[in-house]
Amino acid sequence: MSEADIRRERIKKLDILKAAGMEPYPVSVSKDYSIDEVLARFAALEADKATISIVGRIMARRGQGGIVFIDLFDGSMGLTTHSTSSGQAGGIGRMQAVLPKDDVDADLFSLFIDAADIGDFIQVTGTPFTTKRGERSIKVSSWTMAAKSLLPIPDEWFGLKDEEKILRERYLDILLNAEVRAMFERRSKFWQTIRSFLSERGFLEVETPILETSPGGADARPFVTHHNALDIDVYLRISAGELWQKVLLVAGFPKVFEIGRIFRNEGQSREHAQDYTQLEFYQAFSDFREGMGMIKEMYRDVAKEVYGQYTFTINGHEVDLADEWTEIDYSTTIKEKFGIDPISCSEEEAVDAAREAGVLGGEEPNKARAIDHLWKSIRKGIAGPAFLTGVPIYLEPLAKRTPKDANVVERFQVIIAGSEMGKGFSELNDPLDQRSRFEAQQKMRDAGDEEAQRLDESYIRAMEYGMPPAFGFGVSERLFSFFENKPILETQLFPLLRPKI
Repeated sequence: MSEADIRRERIKKLDILKAAGMEPYPVSVSKDYSIDEVLARFAALEADKATISIVGRIMARRGQGGIVFIDLFDGSMGLTTHSTSSGQAGGIGRMQAVLPKDDVDADLFSLFIDAADIGDFIQVTGTPFTTKRGERSIKVSSWTMAAKSLLPIPDEWFGLKDEEKILRERYLDILLNAEVRAMFERRSKFWQTIRSFLSERGFLEVETPILETSPGGADARPFVTHHNALDIDVYLRISAGELWQKVLLVAGFPKVFEIGRIFRNEGQSREHAQDYTQLEFYQAFSDFREGMGMIKEMYRDVAKEVYGQYTFTINGHEVDLADEWTEIDYSTTIKEKFGIDPISCSEEEAVDAAREAGVLGGEEPNKARAIDHLWKSIRKGIAGPAFLTGVPIYLEPLAKRTPKDANVVERFQVIIAGSEMGKGFSELNDPLDQRSRFEAQQKMRDAGDEEAQRLDESYIRAMEYGMPPAFGFGVSERLFSFFENKPILETQLFPLLRPKI
């Protein structure tokens, strides 16, 4: 039968349920335990011959004669794991219910046969027992509909195969694929672990604006929208409140962080999405050297808590976070590879070197973009974990200059599996220097570089009241996707897709 035919048949079953006096979509249903709670207490419940009620979705159904076996799933998790007689892995929040014709009211039994389908949510009442095959089950004495499904869920054995459908109807992928479900549980734990790590060290969690009159804190192209009430164009933020959080340091909060959504109107790739979750935090009276130790500790803590390991295979790289984190100098590495000094070279020399290396597209780059492309071509071959340091000042308008060399900033990037997995630096707190760098960025922007940062007068004004020396750091959900060794869109619950025509 086609999907449309199945839907028509199931709509007819709504009338069958109503004619029998059973509401297909009741306001509420009662239950005594979740399925995992039943399984955790099963021996005692079975010994007591307790009558209990549970609720779940019908995932499988077998038998049509005097007895019906169904597998119920309610999504409960964490207390126990088990297998079902159908052989499916899924175990969490799942158990068998048995409807013997002789133990269930004849009309109720017939109604189940006539009107219940795989995909329906039902409530069953009965007593726990163990089958001859050793399956912990519930012998049903009565049942009622909790929510009638109109569309058929795909077969559990084969699930979804179409990659676009998997992302577009992610709810079915999660329902049918235990590993996908587990991945999103790990994603939640990933952010919970980071939040706990910072909270335990005295950081205050804050929320900063998502709509801004001037997007700042990163080199990126923003999304633009119109604010009707104020009759002005505004931007969706491109950082997790970097400038706002540093203003909070001015306000007297010594440690702040935010985990939130940011938006960048750029291309999609295995590592890039247009909207994603990012962590940023700022700590007064600290610097990037102290920050390196903290970040190493945080990454190892996340790996241990979420995955129980430090070693990962990512994009063909073998990465061990327990290893020594090497330090790589930016300029030295580019000199060795391309024979060009990123600091002293001219714009023409930088662009020529990038073109010769074949790392440019059709763009007309400036020095900063050309040098950045050269570095990224080297980065692809670095497994890490490593810290990249020695970055030229023209690549980072928000970091302090290195005392020994005014052409270099106190910034590091975490390098894992050939990509950037976080960036931190000693925050620039000299308002005159900040103005000069913003003006240089604005000139790049006026010349056509859409990712260059804007001159933000309000931020400079706040800084002129006095901003303490500080360390700041940011990392996005790309780190989680790397730990999972999957494209970033596959690790998002509901990735942005082109509307289906």
